[in-house]
Amino acid sequence: MKKIVMTMAAAAVAFSGLTAPAFADGERFVLVSHAPDSDSWWNTIKNSIAVAGDQMGVEVEYRNPPTGDLADMARIIEQASASNPDGIIATIADYDVLSGPLSDAVAKGIPVITINSGTEEQSKKIGALMHVGQPEYDAGKGAGEKAKAAGVTNFLCVNHYITNPASVERCQGYADAIGVELGGQMIDSGQDPAEIKSKVMAYLQGHPDTNGILTLGPTSAHPTLAALEETGKSGTIHFGTFDLSSEIASGIKSDVIAFAIDQQPYLQGYLPVVILTNLARYGVVPGNSINSGPGFVTESNIELVEKYAGEYR
Repeated sequence: MKKIVMTMAAAAVAFSGLTAPAFADGERFVLVSHAPDSDSWWNTIKNSIAVAGDQMGVEVEYRNPPTGDLADMARIIEQASASNPDGIIATIADYDVLSGPLSDAVAKGIPVITINSGTEEQSKKIGALMHVGQPEYDAGKGAGEKAKAAGVTNFLCVNHYITNPASVERCQGYADAIGVELGGQMIDSGQDPAEIKSKVMAYLQGHPDTNGILTLGPTSAHPTLAALEETGKSGTIHFGTFDLSSEIASGIKSDVIAFAIDQQPYLQGYLPVVILTNLARYGVVPGNSINSGPGFVTESNIELVEKYAGEYR
């Protein structure tokens, strides 16, 4: 396909702070994630960029540090930048480690879109076009709104990675939506399943008026399911969680878990490829970041989600 550089397109790119990209057939983009090879959650994103690449007629390379080492990821970004792609898509798993290589790519005139990890504010500091991901406070607030509508007044937020500020934002948003102080209703559960189960059981025993639970992923959801089963409270407490797993899906189908919050990773891979292609060809780009989530998985749509798990969900 022949590409024509228009004055309007050039102006749009100049306004975004980027040098005009070369218009050529077969654009090439590189997605760099922080995930180790063993992390199957990223299979959905790998599939999404393959679909987008086929639809757009572009090449999309997926690169990652095999062991998840972030210093290795920084080097991969530098290597990707040196290969002069038409765009880079990357996570901000650690701003301090990755902001330098990503900012350098932007300075070279390579369009960058950040996804998944990190925040919109961090993305702007790097100079990226936008961030495609889930705003964690808003996701927690959405969960809290559903809990409040179900009558939740006293809750437990099981935080298995409390040192991560984003995890606290999830719990805070939940509390704010219900209209109560977070305070001691958020516990530092750790990541050991037996310890999580024990802490949840102890909390419920000490706070018998608890009528809502929020867990932040399978790590805390699975032991919480076991704690509710052992205490005979399965299905009697409004239970919401982040992310999906086979155990969480079973909990939704059995009416023990009310919903799971899905950040819709398919969109995190697919949309940047489409956006970067349109930028390269026509100089157009959305003016705002995009929230890929929260998407809520409930009993009404769990069969569809399970059907496409690992590919589109």
